[in-house]
Amino acid sequence: MTEVEYGGGLRHRLDALRELVGLSRTRLDDDTLTEAGRVLGEAATRQRLSSRHTVVAIAGATGSGKSTLFNALAQVPLSETGLRRPTTSAPIACAWSEGAAGLLDRLAIPPRLRRRPLAGGAEELSGLVLVDLPDHDSAMRKHRDQVDRVLALVDAVIWVVDPEKYADAALHERYLRPLAGHAEVTFVVLNQVDRLPADAADQVLDDLRRLLDEDGMALGEHGDPGATVLPISALTGVGLGELRELLGTFVRERTAAARRLSADVDAAAHGLRGAYVATGRTGLDERAREEFADRLAEAVGADAAGEAAEREWRRHAGRACGTPWLRLWRWYERKRVPGAARPADSIPAEEELTARQRVEHAVRTVADEAASGLPAPWSQAVREAAVRGSEGLPEALDELAAREAAETGKRPLRPAWWPAAVLAQASMTLVQIYGGLWLVGQIVGVFPPGLVYPALLMLAGIVGGPLVEWACTAAVRGPARRYGQDARRRLREAAAGCGRAMVLDPVAGELMRYREVRERYATVAGGTRTALGGSRGAGGGRGGRGAGDGGVVLGVTGFSPRHR
Repeated sequence: MTEVEYGGGLRHRLDALRELVGLSRTRLDDDTLTEAGRVLGEAATRQRLSSRHTVVAIAGATGSGKSTLFNALAQVPLSETGLRRPTTSAPIACAWSEGAAGLLDRLAIPPRLRRRPLAGGAEELSGLVLVDLPDHDSAMRKHRDQVDRVLALVDAVIWVVDPEKYADAALHERYLRPLAGHAEVTFVVLNQVDRLPADAADQVLDDLRRLLDEDGMALGEHGDPGATVLPISALTGVGLGELRELLGTFVRERTAAARRLSADVDAAAHGLRGAYVATGRTGLDERAREEFADRLAEAVGADAAGEAAEREWRRHAGRACGTPWLRLWRWYERKRVPGAARPADSIPAEEELTARQRVEHAVRTVADEAASGLPAPWSQAVREAAVRGSEGLPEALDELAAREAAETGKRPLRPAWWPAAVLAQASMTLVQIYGGLWLVGQIVGVFPPGLVYPALLMLAGIVGGPLVEWACTAAVRGPARRYGQDARRRLREAAAGCGRAMVLDPVAGELMRYREVRERYATVAGGTRTALGGSRGAGGGRGGRGAGDGGVVLGVTGFSPRHR
C-alpha cells in the first residue's frame, strides 16, 4: 500500500499551519485552533493510508434516489431501496479494488457493510471506494450525525438531488454553501430527470446551477476547476455512462485526497483569519516613538530641568562678572531674608502622583498605538507586554532625574572669555578705588587739588563695571541657552532610553512574534491549485463564481457542517 504524497505547495502549507498552531498556543484559545488541529490530524492520517484509492460519498435527501444510484454504479443491488423511509440507516461501502480496509476502518464502516461490485466494472472504476450515506434530512438524529461524520473524512462527495428538493434550503444552507470551497471534489447530479419533459429538465438544471452559483460554488466548465453538474436517471440509466467516465478519470488522477485537504486548509485559514489578519498598518512608527519619548520627558521634568540649568548658568555668570558692590548687596539680601538660601523643598506628593499618572498615560498611549489594528489576541498581548514592562518605570525615571540634577548642579563650564571679563571687572573696580583714593588725598591735602581727573576715573569705574556686567549678561545668553538645551536633551535621551528598554523593546518583541505568525498564516492562506498539478475535467456545468481563487476561501471549513 502506497501512502498519499502531497505536492510541495500543499506540504509547505501544512508545515506552516503546524508551526502556526505551535506558535499560537499561548496567544489563542483551544477552540480557535480546534479546526486547524483537526485538519493537521486528518492530513497525517490520510497520508498514511492508501493513495491508490479515492473515497467518494453519495449524499442526498430522503427519496432522492442515492441508493439507487449506488446500486447502478456497482451494477449489482448492494444498498436497500424501497418506499420505506429512511431506507439507508448506516453507511454502506463498495470498494472496486483490494487494499481499502484502512480507509474503511477510518470511516468506522464494519465489515458486514462492506461490499464488492460486479466484476465487470472493476477495471473502469478501479481504486474507487463508494459510500452510500443515510439521508442528510433524516428525522433520526443519529443518521444525520453519521452523515456529518463521514462527510468530514471522505475525499469527494456526490450530491444527489431530485426535481422536487433540489432547491431545499436545508441542503444549500447546511451543506452546499458552507462547502463551496470544495467545488473541485464535488459532484452534483440531478436524478430522476426521466420524470421531467425535456424542456423542464433543462430549466430545472439551469435553476440548480443558478442556486449553486449563489452558494458561491464554482462550476467546472471548459476544463476549469469546479463542481460537476449533470442530469441523470439512476433508474433508466440516462447519464450514468458519463458519470462513470467522469468518476473513472477522477479516481485515476489520484489527486482527490490532496484537493480535499487543500480545501480544508483554505477553510481552516479562513476560520483563523480574524486571529491573524490586521485591519490596518501595525507597529510603531518613528512619530509614535518620538511622542512616547516626549511624554516621558514631560513626566520626568526635562523642560524644567533645562530651564533650571539655564538659570544656573546665568546666575553663575552674574556671580563671576558682576560688580563687587552688586555681589555684596546680593549677599546682604540673602543674609537679611531668612531662608533665602535654603534649597528648594522636595516635590509635593501631588506632583509626584501627577508625574506617575503622566508615565502611565504615556505607556497606555504607546500601547494603544502599537496594538491598533492588530487582531484581538495579539492586541491584548502587546498591551500586556507594555504594562509588564512599565512596572518600576516611574521609579527608574526618578533616579534618572536625580542623577541628571546632580550632574547639572556641578559648577558649570565657563567660556574662554570669562577670565578677560573678570579682569575687566576687576580693573573697573580698581579704577573706582584709585579715583576715590585720589579724591580723598586731595581733600586731606596729600595731593594737589584737581577734581577733574579723579572724578573721571571714578566715573569710568562706576559706569564701566555695570557695562562689563551687562556685556557679560548679553554674551552669556547663547551659552546659557545651549547649556540648558543640553541638560534637557540628556534627560530626555535618558528617559527615552529607559522607556525603550522597559516598554518599547517588549512591545517590539510581541510585534515581531505577530509578524512571524502572520507570515506563517500568509503561507497557509496561499492558493494550492498550481502545486497540485492539473485539474479535473467537469461536464455539464456552467461557470460560476470562484470560491477559492488565490487565497482564503470564504465561508468554508470542511465537509462536515459541525466545523463551520
